[in-house]
Amino acid sequence: MRTLIKDLEENKKVKISGWVTKVRDTKWMLFIIVKDISGSIQVSLDKGTQNNLIEKFKGILENSVVSFTGEVKRNENVRLNGQEFISSDGEILSNALPLPIIDKANIDNRLNYRWLDLRNNDKYMIFLIQTAFIGGMREYLLNNSFTEIHTPKLIATASESGSEVFEVKYFKDKAYLAQSPQFYKQMAIASGLERVFEIAPAFRAENSNTNRHTTEFTSLDVEMAYIDSYLDVMNLEEDLLIAGLTKVKDLYGEYIKENFEKEIVIPKKPFPRIKLNDLYQELAKRYNYHIPEFDVGDMNKEAEALASKYALEEYGHEFIFITGFAKTKRAFYHMRKNDIPEGYDLIWRGCEITTGAQREHRYEILAKQAQEKGLGKDVDFYLQFFKYGCPPHGGFAIGVDRLTMLLLGLPNLKETMFIFRGPNRLTP
Repeated sequence: MRTLIKDLEENKKVKISGWVTKVRDTKWMLFIIVKDISGSIQVSLDKGTQNNLIEKFKGILENSVVSFTGEVKRNENVRLNGQEFISSDGEILSNALPLPIIDKANIDNRLNYRWLDLRNNDKYMIFLIQTAFIGGMREYLLNNSFTEIHTPKLIATASESGSEVFEVKYFKDKAYLAQSPQFYKQMAIASGLERVFEIAPAFRAENSNTNRHTTEFTSLDVEMAYIDSYLDVMNLEEDLLIAGLTKVKDLYGEYIKENFEKEIVIPKKPFPRIKLNDLYQELAKRYNYHIPEFDVGDMNKEAEALASKYALEEYGHEFIFITGFAKTKRAFYHMRKNDIPEGYDLIWRGCEITTGAQREHRYEILAKQAQEKGLGKDVDFYLQFFKYGCPPHGGFAIGVDRLTMLLLGLPNLKETMFIFRGPNRLTP
């Protein structure tokens, strides 16, 4: 039975298995560094007494997969943790060829061999950290009476705006890949589930090659019923992010500080909040920035970056909620008050991470707003959810990959996705 390297005890016979990361062949000894998911250790083979093992492992290349049986011994002369593994038997499980990439290759070359790229400690640590972040948020939701659901990704009509969707052949008909689970989250509310969430893929047919966009991504979606206003949604998201960040800091805070040079800051409640028009004025006054005419009523990349700068300067806070967007810039299902959508964007570290809102749950008003957007029959199936009674509700979505990118201060979300998909990448 295999023992993980982190669980090794001195003078106890065990079996270890892992990757060869370094080989050093001297006159009297053959040293092999073996790494598994938990750590690394030096295996020491004596050429004077272990001829069979020496012959077996002679010429082995890095990245081969090996297994050794033996004992851990204390040796202060060994640089790696002051321990060495004295093997009595060993086996090559898989020989490796020389690698076609190096760690310092550019990201697009590394993505061609993503399974090799992820063997780097810092690379796979990204996913352990991401797991902790999502785990902390999932734990919070489950502890607050949310039900995890799994919605379909193949849908019969183009979702939400009717644009930026992938069309696929579906037997003799056609289908679309869902942009989000939005309609089905609301269907769950109409069914009486009251509080739901999903962590699943979403698809956007955007021909965009920025550092924070992708055609397939992982989204954490939340929806809850019986809210009084979108402020309840904001309050929930504050608690959710605090839970996730606290989990990350507890498990990996020091590692992130040392290896990614990022401090995990647990934000204080309430997060700063500002109306969009007031923000425009602050950006103009403080930074001489004026929103371009085609972005009026909304945000853009430059405004998001400056909004974060403003939040830090004015409030000493990494997060800021922005409200008061134009109805032309928001989805038809956002509730409106005085013709202004009852929703928000949440900005963190210079980037939008969430659009949230109270939804319109009254059939007649929702149908009218859909008609205003010219959606018509495309959303007929969705409108059915509201004909037979539906409680007030609201929710939001968070892009997991973008969230991880900002958490670790990485330049590109290609690093935070197990497999990246973009306009020019469909493999591996």
